Amino acid sequence: MRINYNVSAMLANNKLANNDNLLSKSLERLSSGLKVNSAKDNPAGLAMAKRMNAQLEGLSVANQSAGDGVSIIETADGAMSEISEMLQRMNELAVKSANGTNSDSDRAVIQDEVKQLTEEITRIAESTEFNGQKLLNGEFSLKGYVNGNLDVKVSSYSTEVTADIYTIKELIIEKNPIPTDESDRYRVQSIELGDGPFPEGATATMKDNLLSIQGVNGFKMTLDLSRAITNNKQGFPDKADELKITEVDGAVKPLEIDATGIGPMVIQVGANEGQTLEMDIPKISLSEMGLDNYFVKDGDGTENDGKGVWTLNVSTEKTATEAIDRIDGAIQFVSSIRGRLGAYQNRLETTINSLDITSENVTAAYSRIMDVDMAEEMTN
Repeated sequence: MRINYNVSAMLANNKLANNDNLLSKSLERLSSGLKVNSAKDNPAGLAMAKRMNAQLEGLSVANQSAGDGVSIIETADGAMSEISEMLQRMNELAVKSANGTNSDSDRAVIQDEVKQLTEEITRIAESTEFNGQKLLNGEFSLKGYVNGNLDVKVSSYSTEVTADIYTIKELIIEKNPIPTDESDRYRVQSIELGDGPFPEGATATMKDNLLSIQGVNGFKMTLDLSRAITNNKQGFPDKADELKITEVDGAVKPLEIDATGIGPMVIQVGANEGQTLEMDIPKISLSEMGLDNYFVKDGDGTENDGKGVWTLNVSTEKTATEAIDRIDGAIQFVSSIRGRLGAYQNRLETTINSLDITSENVTAAYSRIMDVDMAEEMTN
């Protein structure tokens, strides 16, 4: 008797192969601890899990960034705490010097201590930094908007017109003289500022075709610089008006400048775009606190609210009395900044707690998709 097809054996073989496949998958899950080891196990679940994993990684980094923000605030606040203590001591000395029972020699000794304290305040303000970044020099402060006309001397140019960021320090000459063909367009690569109102080494964004040089009988130039010009008690240095644009024949042309601030420090406090916190850390200096060189000037170099030049001095009864009011204002100035930083820190610490809770919940959801139930897998 001949058997052409052994259906029973075929069915048994298929069942054994299927069971062997299921056993292999089960052993893979048990050994890896994962319910989804490849896309075929759960395509939709794997896609969801990968998105969750990316979010978890982002939350972890955001948590670290928020922690760094807290450290920055604590560093700045610690420095300002020392400054506050010194201002309190200076106030005590000013009150003591204003007492009519002191002799000139007594006030000279008091003035010497005040001088040492002011120098230490300046040192702390200029040297306080976090990860190589100065914190109290005004770099992370919101600046006012200033519109003014300055004379700028352009001694060279580039024929390349592209959007980029350049350091404003000096010009690079490529050819001379400047063509007068009105079809030509040029971009100033950089400008020698000298002792102007812009900090040396600051950056400006140059936009396409922003600076144009044209005309057969001379040229017309316009420029829009986004720069860090402060509109505060310090004002602008006297030499700010030494910047000029000069034609080939030496004639001076005015340059219109729109200046804006560089903005606050931005802390990424979330896993997604736009989830940031901006921290405004104002500049700390004797001038900012009203203890030295208190005057204001416009962007065009003209004084609009001049207060004169004043230096902290307690060597006489009159100046000591005036110093008391100034020092009190400085104490309030520093205290207000410390209060603002404290609010930032509270917000960041709340953000960290929120990130921890979010991370915990996302991790639980990720685990439900990816992690295998060992007891269920073994019983099955």
